[in-house]
Amino acid sequence: MSEKRLGIGIVGSGFITRFHLQSMVAVRDVEVRGLWSPNREHAASAANLARSLDLGDAVAYGSIADMVTAAGIDAVWLMGPNHTRVENLEEIVAAAAKRSVPLKGIACEKPLARNVREAQQMLQIVTKAKIPHAYMEDQIFTPAIDTGRKILWARGASAGRPYLARAAEEHSGPHAPWFWMGDLQGGGVLNDMMCHCVLVVQHLLTKPGQPYTTVKPLRITGHIASLKWSRPEYARDLAKRMGKGVDYLKHPSEDYASVTIEYETDTGTMAIGEATTSWSYVGAGLRLSCEMLGPEYSMNWNSLNTGLNVFLSRELRGKEGEDLVEKQNAESGQMPVLADEANAYGYSAENRHLVRSFLHGTKPALTFEDGVEVVKILMAAYQSAEEGKTIALPARGLESYKPLVARGKWKP
Repeated sequence: MSEKRLGIGIVGSGFITRFHLQSMVAVRDVEVRGLWSPNREHAASAANLARSLDLGDAVAYGSIADMVTAAGIDAVWLMGPNHTRVENLEEIVAAAAKRSVPLKGIACEKPLARNVREAQQMLQIVTKAKIPHAYMEDQIFTPAIDTGRKILWARGASAGRPYLARAAEEHSGPHAPWFWMGDLQGGGVLNDMMCHCVLVVQHLLTKPGQPYTTVKPLRITGHIASLKWSRPEYARDLAKRMGKGVDYLKHPSEDYASVTIEYETDTGTMAIGEATTSWSYVGAGLRLSCEMLGPEYSMNWNSLNTGLNVFLSRELRGKEGEDLVEKQNAESGQMPVLADEANAYGYSAENRHLVRSFLHGTKPALTFEDGVEVVKILMAAYQSAEEGKTIALPARGLESYKPLVARGKWKP
């Protein structure tokens, strides 16, 4: 085994795992050597994909323990469903304790957990095991965001630090049933995607090289709504596609959320972050966007403003797919095309950074500590939406708080 390559094992075999596999083609010093999923057929399919991409001799293992204790595994990427995170991490750590060589790291996909208590439990588990850890948020590695942030802080901030950042992620809804189920996922679109947006706005407002603690969240105002999927005709369609466990007439989750965050900066000035997420967006497909504004400068980015567009007339009848853009909603008309989504959304740069961090024993840009802080913001936003008021931070009772959506008691 080459000491210059990190052999990773992956927990999970769904949509996000496949996105990560595609992104790793651009990472030179990684090999995918194992995958595990409770669905053995899916695990085998994902392992086949890894091998077809020349990412390594990936093996579909029968258990997490078998994968973690295998000789070629140096680190683990945890990408299973939210409701299995704690259980999966406990299995990883228990197996890691039996290894003769310590794991170089564990990386966990967003969100770190369904609520603050579970997020803190995740942090406690890896801290006790003394295993290096990383929290995965691809969007801060997005090339457009990374480049724009660096330029404005280098060339614009001489006029004063930025004071307003906005971020949005919108699409027509998740792929798998568990995402739509508040108890399993931990909420609706706020818990699923706002984790990206609240971190992006804080990232933009933070000077490169400085910690996020230099932009301190003080107050949070959140709103949630079910705009589309609790309407009877769409609720029936959703149940038909996702199964009877998804019933938005009886147990809806929010498909729209907005959050406003007031920050105090280390220079004593105020900054504002605005974030929105939606599962009720109607358009070509997934749309990511962000803005940052300062006294004499601004930036903006929209993922659907691509350099490539195609047109397909109504005379053509193509099969449904996502070959043009993630969460693609149409197969005809004028369509934007993202030729390399894994890179455009930041997955390639994220995995390159994580692999190098674990190989060289350096601290990743984001750790489980950051994941805990993000979950605190999300729970404060839910609490604000439920109570109809702005929540001051640090908020009391967040450690034991669970959103009404996650408890199946929310009524839009």
